[in-house]
Amino acid sequence: MLAIKNNLMAENAARHLGLSYESLAKSIERLSSGLRINSAKDDAAGLAVRELMRADIAVLQQGARNAADGISMLQTMEGAMATIDDLLVRMKELAEQASTGSYSTAQRTIMNNEYQQMIAEIDRIAGDTKFNSIHLLDSANPNNAATIHFGVGSSITVSSVNVTTSALGIASTTLTSTTSAQSALNLMETAIQRKDSARASFGYMMNRLEATHAVLNIQSENMMASESRISDVDVATEMANLTRNQVLSQAGVAMLSQANAMPQMALRLLG
Repeated sequence: MLAIKNNLMAENAARHLGLSYESLAKSIERLSSGLRINSAKDDAAGLAVRELMRADIAVLQQGARNAADGISMLQTMEGAMATIDDLLVRMKELAEQASTGSYSTAQRTIMNNEYQQMIAEIDRIAGDTKFNSIHLLDSANPNNAATIHFGVGSSITVSSVNVTTSALGIASTTLTSTTSAQSALNLMETAIQRKDSARASFGYMMNRLEATHAVLNIQSENMMASESRISDVDVATEMANLTRNQVLSQAGVAMLSQANAMPQMALRLLG
């Protein structure tokens, strides 16, 4: 029906053009952001799941960094103990040298002076070695333990050790005589065993933290893949939608133009 007052064809074409334009805008938004879900109206349930997964991913990634920091801390401590190891070996060598009777008192005094300097250096290393103000070499007190956290209810505790000369049992040893040197030689055996036990504890804790670091990275990667399947846009599908919406928008503009021309036909009849 030809009418002047109400152009129903134009109204209909305008409505469809508006829908096509909205769909076109949504496709452009998704392709430009790379996300299928840009707001809650796109997928309210999907958005809720995605945000929870993003939080879990952030915790896993920070947990992996925590594990890496823990490994760095243990490497610092273990590296200091490697130096203590070298000092103990040299001290045992000096004790063996001073145990024989073929050296004079003056020569044995020189050996003892070096020996005492190494005792002082072991205590200095044990007391001064720290990582972010954390000391793990000068006390076996459980209160000095460092807890590496990986998320809710998940952590690994790194216990401190005591590798001072007092704890190793060699603080008061001397090489001033063959007798004292032989006594020191016997005590050095025990000291090295204690040091080896302490150093080994850091070694297997590093291995454990490295395994934890690897697992957390794998979990984070898998969670990111899951989050991507929920949230990311399918570019191929969305490009097809974009092309379809572009065609519909262009057709809508053309038909709206045609519909707006219809009242002119009625005016010709009036003329």
